[in-house]
Amino acid sequence: MPTVNDKVSASITPEGSMDLLSRAEVARLKDTSEGGLYQLFRRCSLAVLNCGAAEDSADPFDKYEDFKIRVLQRDRGIKLVVENAPGSAFVDGVMIKGLQDLLFAVLRDIVFVNDRLRDMNLDLSESEGITNAVFEILRNSGLLVTGIEPNLAVCWGGHAIGRREYDYSKEVGYELGLRDMDIVSGCGPGAMKGPMKGAAVAHAKQRKRYRRYIGISEPGIIATEPPNAIVNQLVVMPDIEKRLEAFIRVGHGVIVFPGGAGTIEEVLYLLGILCHPSNMSVSVPLIFTGDAESNEYFSEIDLFLRTTLGNKIAELYEIIIDDPVQVAIRMAQQMKLVRKSRIRHRDAFYFYWRLHIPISYQLPFEPNHKNMSELDLSSGQKSYLAAANLRKVFSGIVAGNVKYDTIKVVEKLGPFELKGDPALLQAIDMLLRVLVAQKRMKLDSTGYNPCYRIVSGRS
Repeated sequence: MPTVNDKVSASITPEGSMDLLSRAEVARLKDTSEGGLYQLFRRCSLAVLNCGAAEDSADPFDKYEDFKIRVLQRDRGIKLVVENAPGSAFVDGVMIKGLQDLLFAVLRDIVFVNDRLRDMNLDLSESEGITNAVFEILRNSGLLVTGIEPNLAVCWGGHAIGRREYDYSKEVGYELGLRDMDIVSGCGPGAMKGPMKGAAVAHAKQRKRYRRYIGISEPGIIATEPPNAIVNQLVVMPDIEKRLEAFIRVGHGVIVFPGGAGTIEEVLYLLGILCHPSNMSVSVPLIFTGDAESNEYFSEIDLFLRTTLGNKIAELYEIIIDDPVQVAIRMAQQMKLVRKSRIRHRDAFYFYWRLHIPISYQLPFEPNHKNMSELDLSSGQKSYLAAANLRKVFSGIVAGNVKYDTIKVVEKLGPFELKGDPALLQAIDMLLRVLVAQKRMKLDSTGYNPCYRIVSGRS
């Protein structure tokens, strides 16, 4: 019987959406295994199979460098063959059913994005084309379901949180589940898993048959935030910007738990969009919450947001500390308002078309040294523009913290430099110092080595 440290080889076949494929589709899948997409598919697949691993490594290939995955052609479908896969993905030599499903979801999305989506000739340099691409990916994954009342609570928060904060996120998820709400998260561990786990217990008590635990990831981050075992619907978006858009197009309300730079990036993305003049009448409820000891964390977040985006930004969110029941009650109340708003404006429940997302939030941002140093961090910008640039700051820091390729570049060239208005830089620096002090930027036992450096003004 394999142990967690064993490496297992096996072959699996899909059930459901990929069990019947045309010969042309099968041929393209075979090309995927042999062509330029193979390393992308291999890396994402290992992340899925490494789910639940005890280590928090920036690159699981450090341990599983001999892992291989092959796509075999069959007349009516495909078969995957894995070699030297993590033993934790198997029970008595048989791959866990949920992980099989997630593995084929990864294959489905990679093939769709890099093959069929390109054939649609969408203009990905303009806003409408990008939103249509997000819609097509989500529709192909089966996430867009009609006939369901608004009930999707997006849960953001850190993947490396303590037991106390994790238990609190479970309590919130439990209360949401009792009120018939499903969960959407980044699909990783920590504050992304806790609400799903709590909701699963509540759903079982309520005899809820159709349960949705949706995970939305992207290739650059999936290795350090592999899908947790509760996720039953996974979609892998092509980049972080489309991932963020997918969250707020699909979800009906957002709950934020304590987290690191990635959580701040998500908050800035949503708030920047909500404060855009075109979105004054849209409805996206936003609640910050944590246990009693999280009060200082959210006070710092609140101060940072008010300092950088103005005091009016606080009108777009509420903070509820150490009260899971109240969080769920408020979100349930807000869901009813979302429903009324969507009906009044004749918008769909399953995809928020009316929400305006500026192109500056949609175009992929490459966090390299040049782009990071050239970000407009000046004062006096409109709030939604300031938020867009601040979001990119934290996106770059996330990449420097957890994305293997970016980590190597920073090791070679030194930390990113952030230049701009001294007051704005001070606010960024103060918040980042809080995250470091609270060990929310720490990936292992060696401590945190910053991937950024604050530079006073522009040279």
